[in-house]
Amino acid sequence: MKADEKIGAAKTSEQVRGVLASQLRAQSEKQLRRKLTPQTQTQNRNYNFSSNDYLGLSQHSEVIAAYQKGLLNWGAGAGASPLVTGYTAAHSELAEELAAWFGVDRVLLFNSGFSANQGVLQVLVKAGVVPIIDKLCHASIYDGVSCGGGFNQRIARFQHNNYNDLRDKLPRIAKTACPLVVSEGVFSMDGDTADIAELVRSKGSGLLMLDDAHGVGVTGKASRGVFDHSKARDIDIVTGTFGKAFGVAGAFVATDHQIADSLVQGARHLIYSTAFAPAQAEAIRAGLQLLQRDQTLQLALNQRIQLFKQCAAELKLRFADSSTAIQPLLVGDNALALRFSQALAEQGFQCIAIRPPTVPQGTARIRFTLSLHQSPSAIRALFSAIADILEADQELADACRI
Repeated sequence: MKADEKIGAAKTSEQVRGVLASQLRAQSEKQLRRKLTPQTQTQNRNYNFSSNDYLGLSQHSEVIAAYQKGLLNWGAGAGASPLVTGYTAAHSELAEELAAWFGVDRVLLFNSGFSANQGVLQVLVKAGVVPIIDKLCHASIYDGVSCGGGFNQRIARFQHNNYNDLRDKLPRIAKTACPLVVSEGVFSMDGDTADIAELVRSKGSGLLMLDDAHGVGVTGKASRGVFDHSKARDIDIVTGTFGKAFGVAGAFVATDHQIADSLVQGARHLIYSTAFAPAQAEAIRAGLQLLQRDQTLQLALNQRIQLFKQCAAELKLRFADSSTAIQPLLVGDNALALRFSQALAEQGFQCIAIRPPTVPQGTARIRFTLSLHQSPSAIRALFSAIADILEADQELADACRI
């Protein structure tokens, strides 16, 4: 049975299993088969260079204490979807505090960034928009469009951060529908950023949506990500997560009253999923208060980013051009990226290889992420290990050095 055979052609359970087995074999042959690796309490966070817990708030005493207090006050779960009885005062207070901090009309809470992006796009596509999406946007954005109906007819893409290409394509959409320009504050696999001013200028009479999952809390003068930009009020919708800079889990959609209320009426991910626990909302509020109060967190992270980039430059490594906490080392070949990741793991470092389809073909990489869990000495130790690995493996050295 061919690896690319569609499951739809199978008529029996045995045939379905045959298709699945063929697909798994093909993924293994291409070094693309994924696996779940349990983390343990004994693993060294100081040597974990693949976590999105940028500010280390998942381990902060105030966040943990707020979670514990929330559990005592509210119990372990919300017990229902938000539109039934799952939306508590804890959720409401968090949403109001976020809206005030972001400077928007309203914030809605979702269980994940994936569901937030899907919910927004499904509602807006049904209202008649045609999304025009940066090619490197997250999978949740593409899935949101495909689930919204008419994927092949109702989507356009522009070259990554190429605003001339965006402006060339927008008029074709605007002739028959309202364009929805979709991009990201910080791109999750490359660590580069969108030009907010160019996006605002380009959208014309259309709408602009930004996913700022990797920016809010760690970029901007007040750690507000895209909300700190001078053109923030011209962004119609911002989505983001609480699982990264906030150190917890869940997500938000920040927008105006009309779009927010439309999501309450029609976003199935919000309507039909049990709300995240009120205790979780209390923990997120504690993280928010830390972000508002302590600007030294972002300063300390930026210092680690600069040290990392300095060490990378000394070894002349093929890193992408990023000034954020996401620092991808481009390897290219899937097998080499896995080999490099395993060699680092043998030295005690968690540095995960990222391969297609998460990134384009031929761009497999080690995606290093910086956080306050890592000490400056751990960053130097990482590059010492990298130097030793490349010294012993010429094929890896040729792939990773400029």
